[in-house]
Amino acid sequence: MFESIFAEAASDTTITPLNLLIAMGAALLFGLVISLVYRKTHETKTPSLGFSITLIILPSVITIIILLIGNSVARAFSLAGAFQIIRFRSAPGNPKDIAHVLFSMAVGLCCGMGFLLYGAIATLVLCGVMIVLDLTKFGRAKSITKVLKITVPENLDYPNAFDGILQKYTSTYRQIKVKTADMGSLYELHYQVTTKSDADEKAFIDALRCRNGNLNISLVLNAPTSDF
Repeated sequence: MFESIFAEAASDTTITPLNLLIAMGAALLFGLVISLVYRKTHETKTPSLGFSITLIILPSVITIIILLIGNSVARAFSLAGAFQIIRFRSAPGNPKDIAHVLFSMAVGLCCGMGFLLYGAIATLVLCGVMIVLDLTKFGRAKSITKVLKITVPENLDYPNAFDGILQKYTSTYRQIKVKTADMGSLYELHYQVTTKSDADEKAFIDALRCRNGNLNISLVLNAPTSDF
């Protein structure tokens, strides 16, 4: 259905400089589109600059690798051995980041094999899907669970001291841990709470401060598992 731009050179695996520039230019363009969509749909709206640049460069790198291999099995095994020497050490990404990397690699494969129209269609369709999923907030929770830490003096009857305030400002809450602090003169209460969508966070904390004698209070989003 869609022919490769390298169809004429397939018999002798010779790629002209013009075809090379066309393939790399298309790969860079598709990578730029993928990177822009990634930045636009990133959940924190502060995506990694290095990762964004990688998404631009990766398709053209894959294109070059495919062009180097051509129809040669020996080159394929040689490149596979060379890449075994390389070790990439970085923090593991989330599944969405991994999907973008695989997406960029697939587009690079299309360009490297000369199927530019395949690459263009894949880029437009998958980027369109990502934008639609972001706009519709697909799969996102309507409320966010947080960890509330309240420091109280040892003479406070804490088991039911904050129930009224928690019922007013949260939709769900449960106590997950209690521990002593400051040589046993203080207690730290840990709650898992889901604040109401219309709750005033400042008023919530102020109400707690009035009840715990103005000691430390923290409301943590995305708390590490050690806090549980």
